[in-house]
Amino acid sequence: MKNAESKSIKRVAIQGGYGSFHETAALSYYKDEAEVIPCVTFEDVFYAVSSNQADCGLIAIENTVAGSLLHNYTLLRDSKLRVTGEILLRVRQNLMALPGQSIEELTEVHSHPIAIAQTREFFNQYPHIKLIETDDTALSAKMIVDENRVGIGAIASQRAAELFELEILATGIETNKRNFTRFLVIEPDDYMLSPNDRNTHNKASLCFSLPHETGSLAKVLSVLAFYDVNLSKIQSLPILGKEWQYFFYVDVTFDDLLRYTQSLDAIRPLTINLEILGEYESAQTIVHSTIQSQSLSQVKK
Repeated sequence: MKNAESKSIKRVAIQGGYGSFHETAALSYYKDEAEVIPCVTFEDVFYAVSSNQADCGLIAIENTVAGSLLHNYTLLRDSKLRVTGEILLRVRQNLMALPGQSIEELTEVHSHPIAIAQTREFFNQYPHIKLIETDDTALSAKMIVDENRVGIGAIASQRAAELFELEILATGIETNKRNFTRFLVIEPDDYMLSPNDRNTHNKASLCFSLPHETGSLAKVLSVLAFYDVNLSKIQSLPILGKEWQYFFYVDVTFDDLLRYTQSLDAIRPLTINLEILGEYESAQTIVHSTIQSQSLSQVKK
């Protein structure tokens, strides 16, 4: 992870708008030294970084409730951008609406599909409320204010409620209270490292495919284990146009940089198109989804 505190303010592209969990993660990672650039889609985030409209991007990659965001793996591999850091965010979902309303008065609640999935059990007790999927949690909250939508609620962060001056009708409505999202920091392939940066790296994201042979994956995992490289995640995705063949996206952690490097040399002959998507410092602590309150005019500066 780069030393963000010693850098100038970063232009950080995120999926979603002000008040989103992506914004919270970006400001937390860069310790408020970030100019957030909202994007509608994850494709827009990758384009913003690739075209130098942003210095870096921040994307959700997995959630403990909803699972992996599979499309983002493909975007990462195809983009040629590199993972340079990660942050773990404790996600707390809240139901909000224009002031002076009750839950019983709501007819619809809007939010991102993942937020709806995380809170569906809460809404089972309110069968009269229709859940509407949208592109983003915070943008759903903003829509209520912009259009003065009485009777419409949103599922979003506490920060979104504060930014858009909405009233929180119920807090912590996620079913699983251990609801965490992992975000990746992405930067161009030619990003600059200080001399000591790589010495702090203890995690890597890799991608490869394998020969269609018995035990091919087991051989790779055995080699990693021999070099004391720990497999922290593995995700397979089909290779388009090649039936029953897969890309394997692997996250590994290590304590010894040299042995990790040796393990790559050892597995390369066993894999097809081994690619290092990024080497970085693993997130050691979990950040909570509350940051110092700011007005909407402040975050736009």
